[in-house]
Amino acid sequence: MLLRLNTADTRPLHEQVAGAIRRAIAEGECGPGDRLPPARDLAQALGVNVNTVLRGLRALRDEGVLEFRRGRGVTVADGADERSELLSLVRDLVADAARLGYSRSDLIEMIRGMK
Repeated sequence: MLLRLNTADTRPLHEQVAGAIRRAIAEGECGPGDRLPPARDLAQALGVNVNTVLRGLRALRDEGVLEFRRGRGVTVADGADERSELLSLVRDLVADAARLGYSRSDLIEMIRGMK
């Protein structure tokens, strides 16, 4: 799995790490059940602190994209490719809405109003 961070990106590094892993999953570089390299190796390859990588990995675990298993390391969760793509679309929607002056609660009300 080849991950790269965009040095021009202004997002926090842990979000960039999570985004890079999401992209790798969405593009099929790794799929459900695949094991990720150790956080220390990812940190070295990306040129960031290991705690930054761990924070990004935990965020992906909380989203249901990754699974942490004692003795087996970090693996890609079943259905992570679809979930990762959907989460990316949702993030884009929230960012676009904010740019247009809509809040998250405005979006929720719009979604509830759809039938």
